[in-house]
Amino acid sequence: MISDLSLPVVVSARGVDVLVRRAVPDDLHAVMQLLADDPVSAGRGDVAREEDVDAYASALGRIVDDPSNDLVVAEDRDGAVVGTLQLTVIPGMARRGSTRLLVEAVRVASTERSSGIGSALMRWVVDGAAVELRTPLVQLTSDAARIDAHRFYLRLGFVDSHVGFKYAVTLPDSPSP
Repeated sequence: MISDLSLPVVVSARGVDVLVRRAVPDDLHAVMQLLADDPVSAGRGDVAREEDVDAYASALGRIVDDPSNDLVVAEDRDGAVVGTLQLTVIPGMARRGSTRLLVEAVRVASTERSSGIGSALMRWVVDGAAVELRTPLVQLTSDAARIDAHRFYLRLGFVDSHVGFKYAVTLPDSPSP
């Protein structure tokens, strides 16, 4: 499945090469920082606290161990992690049994936004990963507060065709989502 995805790959962001590769445990702090660097994520508690490292490490382990999931990072020419996203392959019954490629947690470092890295990553998802994984539909959700992100996805050719819903479940002995 997703483990068959040909990585690493180099993508071009406005003439600058960016390496896209699978995340490894050494990327954990960089990914945490990308989440914390985003105001919406930070508002949900993604603030890169050291006491949260175990929770994030556990999540990364579950993602990379699941053959339907992967977390990728984008490195600049100096080897710094400047972007990330999660991919999930979802088999489906609708659309005549179409398989979907779900894109989640797309983040680009605030210092690199508008540099073309986000566009290059998403072009790779649509033109590379989705084709290679034989997933005819790429889908994502975006928080309603992310107006700039909505314009970004529309500019890339995504269609705002659905309304998404979430329900937060409080589990015993765990923090709320």
